[in-house]
Amino acid sequence: MDPIYTTANTRPAYLLNWGLTVFWRELPIPDREWLEELMAVTEPDGVRILKHRTTTGEASQFFVSTQPSVSPSQLIRSVKGRLQNIVGAKRPKALQRNYALRSIGAATRIVVEDYVAGQLDHHQMADPQIQQRMEKYQLIYPDVDLSQTITSAHGQYWYNLHLTIVNRERWNQISDRLLSGLVCMIESAAKKHRHRLSRLAVLTDHMHFTIGCPIDQSPDEIALGYLNNAAFVYGMKPVFQYGYYVGTIGEYDRGAIAE
Repeated sequence: MDPIYTTANTRPAYLLNWGLTVFWRELPIPDREWLEELMAVTEPDGVRILKHRTTTGEASQFFVSTQPSVSPSQLIRSVKGRLQNIVGAKRPKALQRNYALRSIGAATRIVVEDYVAGQLDHHQMADPQIQQRMEKYQLIYPDVDLSQTITSAHGQYWYNLHLTIVNRERWNQISDRLLSGLVCMIESAAKKHRHRLSRLAVLTDHMHFTIGCPIDQSPDEIALGYLNNAAFVYGMKPVFQYGYYVGTIGEYDRGAIAE
């Protein structure tokens, strides 16, 4: 079955920020010798370097924004690979293989998870019976802790997203059969794609969820996957907007990086 929602026909809203730490084999080369060039060559990759600082140890820390099509693993390859190419004449093996990557949000993970968990209170229904019925579609998964570190072959990462999908023309759906089907489909898709679902709020006209994701999956790939899986519940009809919101969340917010 061909997907309804694709990169070509879907327009995302997004705020994707990251903190990336890479480690030098020797004392770091001063960034005045390479930062401006690195910023220029990573931009076509969908990777924008916003800030850099050198730590007291042998490490460089980058604050980065990305486009939805860029996976965290692509972000790491873009920054590390292009930095190595720039400084390679002086140091053929300038950087160590290990890294640390954090997703960073406009608000912290705890704030966003609380926001998702409180969606039904934010969107009071006129009919008290429908309000009560919707309570069973506001789900918390206590076994999932998105603050936990995930370890890969060469580093550590925290890759967590807040995703919002909205019904077309804010059309309201109150069918228990369909709403239950949405919950089951999202839970099934999360398990299949190794996503750690921590919060899910299905409302009559939109839904929010927070998930931890594998490092090799892009936000766009993840969001489109959920859009098409959710459409399957409706018989592959385009009942959702041709768009979505996706934002990174983490233990730190953008304000902490600015300090």
